[in-house]
Amino acid sequence: MAADARLEPGRDPAPAAPLLDVRHLTVRFGASVVVNDVSLSIAPGEKFALVGESGSGKSITALSVLRLVDAATTSGEIRFEGEDLVRKSERQMRAIRGSRIGMIFQEPMTALNPLYTIGNQIAEVLELHEAIRPNAARTRAIELLARTGIPEPAKRVDVYPHQLSGGQRQRAMIAMALACRPRLLLCDEPTTALDVTIQAQILALLDELQAEMGMALLFITHDLNLVRRFTHRVGVMERGRLVESGATDEVFARPQHSYTQRLLASRPVRVVQPLPEDAPPLLQAEAVGVTFAFSEGLFRKRQFAAVKAATLTLRRGETLGIVGESGSGKTTLGMALLALQPLAGGAVRLAGERIDNAPREALRRMRRRMQVVFQDPFASLSPRMTIGQIVGEGLALHRPELAPAERERLVLEMLDEVGLAERHGVAGVLQRYPHEFSGGQRQRIAIARAVVLRPEVLVLDEPTSALDVSVQQQVLALLATLQKHYALSYLFISHDLAVVRAMSHRVIVMKDGDLVEEGEAEALFAAPRQSYTKELLAAAHLA
Repeated sequence: MAADARLEPGRDPAPAAPLLDVRHLTVRFGASVVVNDVSLSIAPGEKFALVGESGSGKSITALSVLRLVDAATTSGEIRFEGEDLVRKSERQMRAIRGSRIGMIFQEPMTALNPLYTIGNQIAEVLELHEAIRPNAARTRAIELLARTGIPEPAKRVDVYPHQLSGGQRQRAMIAMALACRPRLLLCDEPTTALDVTIQAQILALLDELQAEMGMALLFITHDLNLVRRFTHRVGVMERGRLVESGATDEVFARPQHSYTQRLLASRPVRVVQPLPEDAPPLLQAEAVGVTFAFSEGLFRKRQFAAVKAATLTLRRGETLGIVGESGSGKTTLGMALLALQPLAGGAVRLAGERIDNAPREALRRMRRRMQVVFQDPFASLSPRMTIGQIVGEGLALHRPELAPAERERLVLEMLDEVGLAERHGVAGVLQRYPHEFSGGQRQRIAIARAVVLRPEVLVLDEPTSALDVSVQQQVLALLATLQKHYALSYLFISHDLAVVRAMSHRVIVMKDGDLVEEGEAEALFAAPRQSYTKELLAAAHLA
């Protein structure tokens, strides 16, 4: 099987008895070819991964297996257990979907119906495909929730998707996908939005269930570390073509195609500049606490401590990484340090000046010195504003003395610095809108919008988690360059420990609102003291 990696691109030989055999699959949207002559096979019980950057065609390939690609023209063959799915009617495909082939989507909140309980959605699959009565379907739903590790399944069966955590929603999706014990499970980025510990639990669960049921897995992901640990074989897609395939260990050890080599070389590398010993403190938090009130019943309210007595210092030119699972309080702490979240206690100082209780005019002056870049640039950039307006908005607010021509000059210089100018192949950038740019380009726009004000502190809240590995590396290199150029201080919030290790001088670990460990990045990653930190590093395979 190791010889697969040296075969001609686009063709993966079928095993003796493949479960899924895709032959010369081509998918077109009008004149645009998004999947181009792809052939691959998956044996019973095998775990096969498709990797590649956004737009490479990997998700369209998986959706084509279930004939879920609307408004597309499909040619070639998709043979499942010897039957060509391309030639089947829609009615025949409905009998196959969820029964013989299951699917787990990346974002369960969009895949699960918010108007129905988890139990009803699982029971619906059973009633449709196995014709069992509602009471029996409910009992089976509880058993499936228990099997996938959801606590108190008899109670959770009656809750709605929004009442579950991210990891629990993904487990519910797995329970639904496995309700009819399918022979093939398609997994489209099922762990991308999850913390490393939850991700490890989901992968262990899938591994266990796959072995128990003898099903095959087609795994769609851009997480190369996950592919290396979890799959038997891997196919690499670039611009709709399958450019390389073979045994996972062989492809990772000896990649043949230049694109595969570039992907594997895109892992985060340490880009931290040494910090001067006399670098002064810039941002200081002293016993900062943040609480939220929520209703419990009709007349009772409870207080939830999201951040508990957090004390930290960020020096000029330093990157301080903050890591922890979802709900640990890291983003809430970041918003509190920006004076965007009221404090229940403690104080925040910028260059010695207290800002958490500052009057409105003082806060406005402070905003120019502290900026933020969010995880999802598409959600944080107004779709109704041009890029020129978006990047220039802060200048218009904080530097009203600038003439329009001077403001435009500063905007163009900033866009050039982040790689979005005519000489970088980006024409007419000022007049274009966010939807006209890729995810990596939108994140560069968000960075330009923040840095054009020449802030002293930049809060980066999961700035690369939604990006492909190669684009992620480009954005990290850009942030390192900007930090060196402008002596920026970064508060880098992330659950991607490899990225935090690559970017940070020091790291803080948060759990349930507490700062449980702090230290120099390399020392903390090499010898963590707290058991929770050790668990995080082990789950990310960095320990």
